[in-house]
Amino acid sequence: MVVSAFLLSACVPAADTADPQPSTDGERTLVVYSGRAEDLVGPIIEQFEESSGITVKVRYANSIEMAAQLLEEGERTPAQVFLSQEAGALGALRDAGLLTELPEVVTGAVEPHYTSEDGAWVGLTGRARVAIYDSEKLSADEVPADVHEFTDPAWRGRIGFAPTNASFQSFLTAMRVLEGEAAAEEWLNGLIANEAEIFTGNDPLVEAVNTGALEVGLTNHYYWVPLAAEAGSADAVRAQLKFGDPGTVSALVNVTGAGILTGSEESAEALEFVEFLVSEQAQTFFVEETGEYSLIPGAPSPADVPSLEDLGGPEIDYSQLADLEGTLALLTKVGLI
Repeated sequence: MVVSAFLLSACVPAADTADPQPSTDGERTLVVYSGRAEDLVGPIIEQFEESSGITVKVRYANSIEMAAQLLEEGERTPAQVFLSQEAGALGALRDAGLLTELPEVVTGAVEPHYTSEDGAWVGLTGRARVAIYDSEKLSADEVPADVHEFTDPAWRGRIGFAPTNASFQSFLTAMRVLEGEAAAEEWLNGLIANEAEIFTGNDPLVEAVNTGALEVGLTNHYYWVPLAAEAGSADAVRAQLKFGDPGTVSALVNVTGAGILTGSEESAEALEFVEFLVSEQAQTFFVEETGEYSLIPGAPSPADVPSLEDLGGPEIDYSQLADLEGTLALLTKVGLI
């Protein structure tokens, strides 16, 4: 049933490479299923290979598709570690008994709020939900800090979002948890009634705002950070960010994370990789190269955005975001997938 719900959004694609299989010739290898894009995590995986001598074989897809694949494969999966761009997919695997408990040396490295309470997975980075807006057409004061205000008729034809994106679906799951099913459905129908533009992903959405083709888009903050770096300063970027009202779902911080698959709990390579992901080297990479927030206490924030502590994200148990089945059903009900 859970597998079917995952597949409502898309069929699981073929692997970018041949299905990875553990090596049997004595070489130290690791099989990773990644719900994070290769351009984001490929470089840090290469750094791990160089420092550890372990060859990492990776299969890429989006997090929901990859979780569906793992649920289908079950204990037969060759995967040893799962990287996810949001907590819901990790929660679904944990609920299915497919993740093994991580040691304190891993989970204890991260702020407790941003990781699994039972040690089934560890949070790696934070991604703030934001409204990105065209600063040549709008001032910051004109852009709502409450996502529900975008259902006002005044925003008809002026806003866009990416309903098939895993982070958006995780955000919608959080809205369902914090505000209830009816409120989430009303919000989606309000966006539809306002003729919100549908995008296939966050990259084209951000480009549309930065080129003046769209006034406002709902996305994650880190898509904007490279624009500021390329422009030389935050003020030089046409697209700007509006962070949500503290304490509300509009200020949600999604988390990426990692878990070790059941059956690989004795894998030294799997544990070494996950430990590396919460190390200073990897966390510095995520902050400086991908613009994401580190979840390690005292770590610096990405450039040109508020600190993680200042975002004021809502109090939420990230394990509750595992109900992707209900979110996909809602998106299907309103006709967005």
